[in-house]
Amino acid sequence: DGTLVPAGTQDQRRRATKEMARCEQVYQKYSRGGWSPRMQLEAMDEEGVDVSVIYPTRGLYALAIDGMDPGLAAAIARAYNNWLYDFCQGNPQRLMGAGMVSPFRVDDAVVEARRCVTELGFKAIFIRPNPVNGRNWYDPSYEPLWSALEELAVPLGFHEGQGARLPQVGDRFNPNAMLLHTVCHPFEQALALVAFCGAGILERHPRLRVGFLEANCSWAPFVLWRLDEHWERLGSVYAPELTLAPSRYFKRQCYLSVECDEELVTDAVGHLGDDRLVFSTDFPHPDSRFPGAVDAFLRLPLSETRKRNILWDNCVAFYGLT
Repeated sequence: DGTLVPAGTQDQRRRATKEMARCEQVYQKYSRGGWSPRMQLEAMDEEGVDVSVIYPTRGLYALAIDGMDPGLAAAIARAYNNWLYDFCQGNPQRLMGAGMVSPFRVDDAVVEARRCVTELGFKAIFIRPNPVNGRNWYDPSYEPLWSALEELAVPLGFHEGQGARLPQVGDRFNPNAMLLHTVCHPFEQALALVAFCGAGILERHPRLRVGFLEANCSWAPFVLWRLDEHWERLGSVYAPELTLAPSRYFKRQCYLSVECDEELVTDAVGHLGDDRLVFSTDFPHPDSRFPGAVDAFLRLPLSETRKRNILWDNCVAFYGLT
C-alpha cells in the first residue's frame, strides 16, 4: 500500500556522518559478498566469535506496521524463518537462528514458534518490544505464546530497531536520528521489562526466559529499583498476583545484553550480578566496534570470571545450549 519502513529514518543527512562513512568502509567487503553465510563466518573469525545466534536488521521491520493483515504477517514470518534456516546451513554449529513470529494473531505465533524449534532447530524466538494493535504484553491474549515458549524451553528475545509503524518512544524526536536512536532502544526495552516483571507474566510463567537485547544494560538497575519501590507502595492493589519483588523475577528469568564499550556495566553488575548479562558485537551496524568489539569488551574493568560469564556461560544458559 506504499507504506515505508523503517518510518521516518530516511534522513539523508545521516549519510554524511563520520559513523556512516566508517560503516561503509569497514563493511565494504561483506556488502560486496552479499552478506552471505560465508561472509558472516569470515566476520566472526575476524572478531574472534565462535558461535552466533542470528537476529535480523531489515527483518525487524517486516512486521513493524500496526494493523497488518494477520495472514500476511504470519506468511512473512514463515518465509523469513525458511530463509534463515538456509542461511544457518552455512555452518549449523556456529550459526544458529532466532525465529520470527507474528504478534498480530497469537495462534499463528504459537504454531510458528513450534515449527522454528522442533523443525528448524532455532535457539530463540524474537519479537520487537513495541506494542501491537494497542495491546500490552500482559494482555491475556498472549498467554498461549508464553506457555508455548515455556514448554519448548526456548527463550524470548526482544530486539528493537530505529523506526517503525508501531508506537515507539523515539517518535517525538523524528527526524533527528541522533535523539531518536538515543532513546528508542533502551526506553522501549525498559517498558517491555516493566510489563514482564511487574504485571505478572513471569509469576505465571516461571520457566520463561526473556532477553532485552541490543539496548545496553546500565539503565536496568534504576528501572528495577523504581519498579520495586512502586510495588512496595501500590502492589497490593495493582499487582496482587506478584509473590516476589519485580527485581526478583528479573534476576530469576531475564537477561540483558551489554555493549562492548559500555563502561557503566560495572554498576549494572554491582546491582544485578554478572549472571544476567550476555554479549553481542552488534555486527554489522554502524555503532558496532567491529572488528574490535571483543577486544573493547575485554578492556572493560571486569574480572576474568565475569568476562567469561558474559561472553560465554550466560549465553549458553540463556539459549539453552549444550
